Amino acid sequence: MKNFERYTVTTALPYANGPIHIGHLAGVYVPADIYVRYLRLKDKDVLFIGGSDEHGVPITIKARKENVTPQDIVNKYHAIIKKSFQDFGITFDIYSRTSMELHHRTASEIFKTLHDKGEFIEKTTHQYYDEEASQFLADRYITGTCPHCSYEKAYGDQCENCGTSLNATDLINPQSVLSGNTPILKETKHWFLPLDKYEPWLKKWILETHKEWKPNVYGQCKSWLTQGLQPRAVTRDLDWGVKVPLDGADEKVLYVWFDAPIGYISAAKHWAQENKKDWTPYWKDKNTKLVHFIGKDNIVFHCIIFPSILHAEGSYILPENVPANEFLNLENDKISTSRNWAVWLHEYLKDFPDKQDVLRYVLTANCPETKDNDFTWKDFQTKNNSELLAIFGNFVNRTIVLTNKYYEGKVPAPGDLCQLDKETLKALEDYPDKISLHIANYKFREALSEMMNLARMGNKYLTESEPWKIFKTAPDKVRTIINISLQICANLSIVAEPFIPFTAAKMKRILNLPDLNWQQAGKPDLLSPGQTISEPEHLFEKIEDAAIEHQMAKLHDAKSANEQNNRVVEPVKADISFDDFQKVDLRAATIIEAEKVPKTKKLLKLTLDTGTGKRTVVSGIAEHYKPEEVVGKSVCLVANLAPKELRGIKSHGMVLMAEDVDGKLVFVSPAHMISNGMTIK
Repeated sequence: MKNFERYTVTTALPYANGPIHIGHLAGVYVPADIYVRYLRLKDKDVLFIGGSDEHGVPITIKARKENVTPQDIVNKYHAIIKKSFQDFGITFDIYSRTSMELHHRTASEIFKTLHDKGEFIEKTTHQYYDEEASQFLADRYITGTCPHCSYEKAYGDQCENCGTSLNATDLINPQSVLSGNTPILKETKHWFLPLDKYEPWLKKWILETHKEWKPNVYGQCKSWLTQGLQPRAVTRDLDWGVKVPLDGADEKVLYVWFDAPIGYISAAKHWAQENKKDWTPYWKDKNTKLVHFIGKDNIVFHCIIFPSILHAEGSYILPENVPANEFLNLENDKISTSRNWAVWLHEYLKDFPDKQDVLRYVLTANCPETKDNDFTWKDFQTKNNSELLAIFGNFVNRTIVLTNKYYEGKVPAPGDLCQLDKETLKALEDYPDKISLHIANYKFREALSEMMNLARMGNKYLTESEPWKIFKTAPDKVRTIINISLQICANLSIVAEPFIPFTAAKMKRILNLPDLNWQQAGKPDLLSPGQTISEPEHLFEKIEDAAIEHQMAKLHDAKSANEQNNRVVEPVKADISFDDFQKVDLRAATIIEAEKVPKTKKLLKLTLDTGTGKRTVVSGIAEHYKPEEVVGKSVCLVANLAPKELRGIKSHGMVLMAEDVDGKLVFVSPAHMISNGMTIK
């Protein structure tokens, strides 16, 4: 493995259109901070980069809703996000932003370099245009009926009901979000990055030379490359973003996926300006290791698209690793900002002041490293009370108490070592390497587990040795026990620092330790005999049931209030004639079989008894009902809907559903039992 001179570590740039929640922290920022703190403890040269992504449609949608400018939105949330990261000890060297002039200039320069080298394809395409609003429509400004599942509120880029990726022109009955009108197709010119041109290089670079990447990352890249890459537009028709630096490109900006990763480079320049440093070694020296920490939704951008841009430009280093994580759920439900189903960092610290490390610990223990994982408040309480408090805190507190009680707060000199002492010190010596190996391989859950195992070992050693029972009869032995216990505490203050830094700093203060590095971890003499330590302080405190019950009530109340406030009764559609209505054939039916459609999250294959035979219908309800829950349900069937093939299954008809206030789909069923096949009028 190559020994790099320096490290450039980046974290995904959060959209500055809302505050940060625990899903962000668990998936990206705590793992990145653990890695960086570890590297710094090893005296490595590290540039840790973060920043706010302040362009793109989510920003403009938020501004439109609040009737303010996009700049107002990003100014507000950039400050909130930056403070949240500071409060939780995320030790960025620079937390920058993409709305600053330096970023605009940097992104424009890279675009211009690729353009001048002939790397882009210039194409004229037809895109939706709102005549009343006098502007082209981004994908999220267009809604319509999904051609795959008939969901009527699909966006121009994706149907959130069946999960299918879409082009805006795929939608049936498209509507502009801006005016509600039907948009027209209008010619527009854009520049495209020919990803297919870089496909052979990408296959060799990723599939042959980066087999060490995490399976979820490598697998997603392989899937994209196997399917074949297509040219991707790097510009779009918007008035918010980095202006395209070409003549004849008025009212066009760089696509946010193009300019946002370049924000890492402009952030390095920002850092260099503020600290009078040279940024270029961190981006252009092959002895620098570049690591991107992201969530799984950003894999394609950081593993395929951004490397293609850097490769085409020619002077920048490429990522050595992209340890992307999966998603964190909350109480067995997907975190949703729109439904307010989230734990916001700035609110957490109001309810749990000075407990940053508890959340950092729990999120690391539940880090979704290879698959989606779940955060529950009950588990949060258990990990605090049964692990941090009962094991880690208990061991350190007992050791400090005994030192002050027996030796007036001075480290005792050890005596002769028994077999247990020797085994304990040998294990102590081995722990830093165990933890180090896991961190270097981005296995932070396993690294945390080994750190806690060291605390468990100390707790077990102190409990089994029982110095309080033999203080008078074996004073030499007790001095050894307390000395070894103190040395374990000192070592914990080093190896725990990447995970629970506030606690580690407190321990160093109590133990009167200087700044120590990773190379000193594992040593049995970090504290010298006669050295004075401070009075004991509790590192953790018990979290009571009432605090957890309050969080659960707060979570559900906030979601319910948000849903009530945002509940919108859709307007009645345009009138149709009675003859048109008569064409719809609604029939009573019963579901007699149901099964999940393989490789989909939302689709169930239903077999219906229609009174005249069996009928197969594919329905997008799998996130709301298990197959066994729907068997036997009486339903209303649109019986004369033209058949359509979905995921290789011929679906004939549609089961009518309604959406309740919680966003759950519910069956539209007859009030009284009626025979299958009977007409519903």
